Amino acid sequence: MLDNKKENDVPLQDMYINSGYLFGSRVPFKEKKMPLRILSAGTYQLYTRPLLPTWRPKGRVDWQIIYIAAGEGHFFFDGKEVIVPAGNMVLYQPKQQQKYHYLGKDKTQVWFVHFTGREVRSILQHYEIPTDSYILHTGISRDYEDIFRKMRDELVKCAWGYEELLCCLFRQLLLTMHRRIAESIPRISGFVQDEMDRARNYFEDHYNEDISIEQYAASRNMSTSWFNRSFRNTMGTSPMQYILGIRVRNAQTLLETTDDSISNIASIVGYDNPMYFSRLFRKAKGVSPAGYRKLYREKYLAGINESGG
Repeated sequence: MLDNKKENDVPLQDMYINSGYLFGSRVPFKEKKMPLRILSAGTYQLYTRPLLPTWRPKGRVDWQIIYIAAGEGHFFFDGKEVIVPAGNMVLYQPKQQQKYHYLGKDKTQVWFVHFTGREVRSILQHYEIPTDSYILHTGISRDYEDIFRKMRDELVKCAWGYEELLCCLFRQLLLTMHRRIAESIPRISGFVQDEMDRARNYFEDHYNEDISIEQYAASRNMSTSWFNRSFRNTMGTSPMQYILGIRVRNAQTLLETTDDSISNIASIVGYDNPMYFSRLFRKAKGVSPAGYRKLYREKYLAGINESGG
């Protein structure tokens, strides 16, 4: 079991962690007899640590839900990076590859729960929690944090009947998720979802070109306002912000892995004016491209082998 530091204490280190584990063991297992079993729950919060990565090529034998309570997480699904902002949860099934990281500059806080059991899938289906998608748009709520905290505390205290209460708390979490999804997320038709997926793929393939949102919308027989609104409702961000995110992400890769000049990197990701690129990069990442490269080489590489829950 991990530290008992109070969550409102002033941080003394570069991150805060407080988690509880069934039987005090961090080794996951697959429960074949019981319908449901909670294996661990807890929280991570970054203060000054620049990077907290997790890399599990073969996944885990149990299930996992990660709730982004503040900041954002960088997740890789099917080889593509997806930035998951606060107000969303990520669901990992057993043996699904897990690759994600959190950045200190985002002041990210996440809560997580690992669970297993022979009826997990049917339990999730009962609460209409989709298992065909990694990302669950659940919204931000203190209710979530309260439930995660109670599960963590039960795993730490191990009072009489704690495993039964853990299952009740987990079902409360699923019920709360179901209500928030149904109440706060607009219904998206199959047509809209297909069109937004098409747009997302186009932006991913052509991000380094001069993309006109007006021209793209017209090419799909949509008004610009309708397209912008539908894209934001589906993806959680505007088309231009989505394209900017792709450009910055790929610029980061070039800054980390090459010695190319800032001007050349700006051109590669779609900007003719390196000064303009530098301003956008600084606004997005809080540091200039040159400063980012320096920080990465001095600090990120030193912590690249660290991993979180």
